[in-house]
Amino acid sequence: MLGTSLREAAAALRLGQVSATELCQKCLSFIKESSFLNAYITVTEEVALKQAAEADKRFSRGQPLGLLDGIPVAVKDNFSTCGIETTCASRMLKGYIPPYNATVVQKLFDQGAVLMGKTNLDEFAMGSGSTDSIFGPVKNPWSYSKAYREKRAVNHHNAEKESDWLITGGSSGGSAAAVSAGTCYVALGSDTGGSTRNPASHCGVVGLKPTYGLVSRHGLIPLVNSMDVPGILSRCVDDAAAVLGVLAGHDPQDSTTIQDPFEPFKLPEKISMNKLCIGIPKEYHAPGLSTEIVTLWSKAADMFENAGAKVVEVSLPHTPYSIVCYHVLCTSEVASNMARFDGLEYGHRSDVDDSTEAMYAATRREGFNEVVRGRILSGNYFLLKQNYEEYFLKAQKVRRLIADDFVKVFRAGVHVLLTPTTLTDAAPYLEFIQEDNRTRSAQEDVFTQCANMAGLPAVTVPASLSSRGLPLGLQFIGRALCEQQLLTVAKWFEKQIGFSTLQFHREIENDCIAQQHNKSASSL
Repeated sequence: MLGTSLREAAAALRLGQVSATELCQKCLSFIKESSFLNAYITVTEEVALKQAAEADKRFSRGQPLGLLDGIPVAVKDNFSTCGIETTCASRMLKGYIPPYNATVVQKLFDQGAVLMGKTNLDEFAMGSGSTDSIFGPVKNPWSYSKAYREKRAVNHHNAEKESDWLITGGSSGGSAAAVSAGTCYVALGSDTGGSTRNPASHCGVVGLKPTYGLVSRHGLIPLVNSMDVPGILSRCVDDAAAVLGVLAGHDPQDSTTIQDPFEPFKLPEKISMNKLCIGIPKEYHAPGLSTEIVTLWSKAADMFENAGAKVVEVSLPHTPYSIVCYHVLCTSEVASNMARFDGLEYGHRSDVDDSTEAMYAATRREGFNEVVRGRILSGNYFLLKQNYEEYFLKAQKVRRLIADDFVKVFRAGVHVLLTPTTLTDAAPYLEFIQEDNRTRSAQEDVFTQCANMAGLPAVTVPASLSSRGLPLGLQFIGRALCEQQLLTVAKWFEKQIGFSTLQFHREIENDCIAQQHNKSASSL
């Protein structure tokens, strides 16, 4: 049951084949069995069982049901949850309990969703591996899959070696691992430069970043206000579209949300590629791109062309400058946003009392990790009066050119862009942490952050297994506010590629259970 899609689970609940409480208990049990993945920071067992019982009452009484009634979900731990600790995986916010729900969280609850817990992430969402959390790194469920371990000739008893498990990608790695391992049906992530799509690709799930402003950011603890977007991680494209219908729409508490009404949509079953134009950006043949992904990318382009779509090479000439531009703008906004954590109003406060300035400095040194402190320092440097025009203002101008590149391509008749999501499959943990955070982020976000710079919707879809037995994803980038067209194309590809993610998730469930049993046996 845990290896099914959201729609299949919802149908089973409505038919009485399983109760919401039974489904909730199964998920809670599997969260415990797969706890070694470190996907969750907080497991909300009491809340979940209460919400599941309420859903069962609605089912039994024949009351109107929400789209997600009785469906287990998870939420990244940088979304505010009323009465539930929200830490951003940082000592700075450890123990912080918000008095309200983020808008997207409240919308999930309004539709009857059952919250399993808050998921792990890179501290304050600053990372691309989910390795920089005060609660420890998240482990990719595919580290324990039969396909990967057979390729590595490694047995389950060695699975706890750091050299033997893989990163999830980040920063929403906990959410991606939670969905991939089958502990929930859908999870919220946040996406500033690829933080939903990157881990989705590495964990073999669908990752959707909506158009900037389509989904409310109210209650999402900000990283970069001008790029942050709540993201959706699911097991198939249909599920992502269904959850988008729940979350999208204007929010008076977020002035950046689009005021035009949003109409939820259901993706068609019969999809034609005729009259569709797919663009292949030539600049996305980036250094370090694996030959396996190039081959997969080419195969996908051929599939679209053979199905009647027009496939054309396009140019996004300012793409090579995007990652540097992103770094300047990201760190500048980080420096501004992190200024609120001063030890006075909320969050961690140092015991140093020599002076106010000394307390500020000690609080931020103790509360933030090296990555966060580094970005704050970089951002403050770029924002200095003597540097402002040379760095921040120039980066804003380059950002406009990057966005204009996309506008020109879409105005020329292209409907959707097809690109890689990541350079390679998931890296081993020890190999990943050898590089510094900025270098890792530049490598992991090279194909994803452009969509954030331009505010465009993008989705990654699992497409194949690498030679190491690990998932590879491809990314689709669409026109602003054209999620229906984007997801329709993604669904067609998902069906045609024949990569059954749900089947692999069922296998991963079994492999994770076997790993837990082996771990328990070895401790006796």
